Amino acid sequence: MKKLVIFDLDGTLAKSKSAIDAEMAALLGQLLTVAQVAVISGGDWPQFEKQFLANLPAGDQFDRLHLLPTCGTKFFHFDKGAWVPVYREDLSAEDKQRIVAALEAAFEQAGFKPERIWGERIEDRGSQITMSALGQEAPLEAKHSWDPDFKKRTILKTYLDKSIPDFSVRMGGATSIDVTRQGIDKAYGIAKLRDRLGIAIEEMIFAGDALFPGGNDYAAKEAGVDSIRVRDPEETKRVIETIIACLG
Repeated sequence: MKKLVIFDLDGTLAKSKSAIDAEMAALLGQLLTVAQVAVISGGDWPQFEKQFLANLPAGDQFDRLHLLPTCGTKFFHFDKGAWVPVYREDLSAEDKQRIVAALEAAFEQAGFKPERIWGERIEDRGSQITMSALGQEAPLEAKHSWDPDFKKRTILKTYLDKSIPDFSVRMGGATSIDVTRQGIDKAYGIAKLRDRLGIAIEEMIFAGDALFPGGNDYAAKEAGVDSIRVRDPEETKRVIETIIACLG
């Protein structure tokens, strides 16, 4: 029997940078009555608050919910009515400068020149540097058409793996590349969940849309967690319904 269900956020529970919808929120509320739930995403804490927490049904289930922003480099739990950090693995100023320079050089070398950029392209998330190829505020239609098969970001990752080999480079969302310290990824977050909750890897299940080599969900599969690759939030809803039926 599975005791912990772990999800990615963007592309899995919600469309990129969008809020979870009412049906998803209701299903997650039901899931929390039969299992503990964790969300591990490349997004930072403000994104979790806006996309996820603000849309969940009110109740006392938050003590069964565990949130890990920036690919598991941060861990928040609910304590005495507030979300508080368990840990955060922030990068040094020098590391951040190296990563930003490498991202900019990789984009230049690959020759990718989008016709338009919406907002900042490179974001400092403290424990992670994220590049959104079209900018943080790009509309969904533009995002989904830029790199639907991950080929462009695979090229960028190849450059980055050579230029900053001491960091972990993963693809996530619709246009993003996430860079963290080597060894600090979703597998790291899953190990923290195992140790903190006392739940064995075999008692966990993970669902994500980037469960392929180089994807930022793949580390969960590498950690030995039974994993389900989903196409989009609609497919995730059907997965959640199945899990509820099995555990309930």
